[in-house]
Amino acid sequence: MDDVRVAAIASLTPLEELDADPFLVDTRSQHAMCERWAADKGYVVIRQLLFYGLRPDHRMLWADVDAGAVDLFVAPNERVLERAVTSARAFSAECERRGVRLETAGLDEPAYDARMKAHVHRRLSMPTAGYDGC
Repeated sequence: MDDVRVAAIASLTPLEELDADPFLVDTRSQHAMCERWAADKGYVVIRQLLFYGLRPDHRMLWADVDAGAVDLFVAPNERVLERAVTSARAFSAECERRGVRLETAGLDEPAYDARMKAHVHRRLSMPTAGYDGC
């Protein structure tokens, strides 16, 4: 049986929104949620996508689909999808038009305490200093 190839979508939300909605800022946890969802289904995540307000018809979204490398898109939840693309509804319609499934993982988000928020902040604010998030 062929593996179902998944492109996981995360939202590139500004660090300034960390206190208001840490999950939207924590792209690593967003992708991890998509990975868990795919693994539970026996699917393979072949691409991790990171967008903020991308047009649903942008060629970057569809390059892997057009190449036959992606069978479906998954986002952690609707909130993330609404941030990642300019219109989740239009993106869903484009997926349907192209015959590509769009799913949301819908798993529980991590609970963020001050320590977790500080870790996310450190990881995202120091990438050029060589910090790798460990």
